[in-house]
Amino acid sequence: MSRTRTTPGRRVESDVVDIGEHEFESGEILPNLKVAYEAYGEFDGQNAVLVCHGLTGSQHVAGHGTESGVSGQARAWWGDIVGPGKALDTNDYYVICVNVPGSCYGTSGPASEGPDGEPWGTDFPPVTVHDWTRAQRRLLDHLGVGRLHAVVGGSVGGMNALDWAVQFPDDVERLVVVASAARLDSQCLGIDAVARRAITSDPNWNGGDYYGEDRPSPDAGLGLARQLGHLMYLSKDSMERKFGRRSAGRGERGDAFPSDPAAAFFPYREVESYLDYQAEKFAERFDANAYLYLTRAMDDFDLSEGYESDAAALAAFEGESLLVSFTGDWHFTTEQSESLAGAFRRVDAPVAHHVVESDHGHDAFLVEPEKVGPPLGDFVDEGVAGRAVTDTATDGGEPDEEKDFAPVHSSLFSR
Repeated sequence: MSRTRTTPGRRVESDVVDIGEHEFESGEILPNLKVAYEAYGEFDGQNAVLVCHGLTGSQHVAGHGTESGVSGQARAWWGDIVGPGKALDTNDYYVICVNVPGSCYGTSGPASEGPDGEPWGTDFPPVTVHDWTRAQRRLLDHLGVGRLHAVVGGSVGGMNALDWAVQFPDDVERLVVVASAARLDSQCLGIDAVARRAITSDPNWNGGDYYGEDRPSPDAGLGLARQLGHLMYLSKDSMERKFGRRSAGRGERGDAFPSDPAAAFFPYREVESYLDYQAEKFAERFDANAYLYLTRAMDDFDLSEGYESDAAALAAFEGESLLVSFTGDWHFTTEQSESLAGAFRRVDAPVAHHVVESDHGHDAFLVEPEKVGPPLGDFVDEGVAGRAVTDTATDGGEPDEEKDFAPVHSSLFSR
């Protein structure tokens, strides 16, 4: 159902669009691909900004104008970045966020209805980041949006943004890649593999056929997968500061997972309580099969696939780029972002790499908007000619051989 709300300085669209027959990269064809999106602000023909969400995020990127839970995720995931007067100012830009195929927030995925009237389950076609990008392009065509002023993405959404520079290089003027990389490393691939096995080992997964009121969902397996994700997204420093070795009490364990009889003798630690809570809440809002599909899409992405190098993959892109990384992020490291910046430089594409000092881990791009917003907003407004570029290691010229990357602190961008 389409919802459009207009208040002073704000216009919000929330809709699900049937874009018709769609062929996936696997070669499988869906007769009717439905795509859910939200858009904020007014389109003037030149001011469209596409925001690509993270792994389990939704199209509900901003926290104004929509009813709570319209997209299945009540809390806007970047409400401090997108909105009137914010970094992505919806008084100036038409900001669009599209739920990707394979997810469970309105766009077609394993939990959505198949041709027989039942949920697709694991009969849904495999999805890739390339499929996400092409579905977004078709949705934008439906909305009458051609060339984008900017594509912005965080985490796997940053991979989605990079894919725009490869698949549709002429359609993007500016590219912002936050806490992301050209591909996952083997450690992250391994953690994702264990997370998927946690789901498929849950007896309630039932080969992906668990939909229906009389069938229990694989909540335990999905919860374990989410716990692994949280451990990957947090840094050692942030976990020590938040939990330490503190006890949450003896014999007061939650019901998320069974425990052995001896457990009552030992402390139930705060870090365990936190992870159990996150597992329980996540299982309430997300679909286990969707988690399988989306993590495989992320694992599969490799910027250089089909090309000789990352630089060759980006050679056709003539726009400007900003990369934002965080010193405490071991999921997508600053070194990975600098390597990506080097690929842009090798094809003479203007690029800035902004490094944020943070001990929040990968979650920093969500929980530290005061550090992300200023350089992001400055770049979207002014490109690399703005204050986001401070030295030759970040301005698209030859990198300084004396350092691996150029730290640029958020205080330089205070307004």
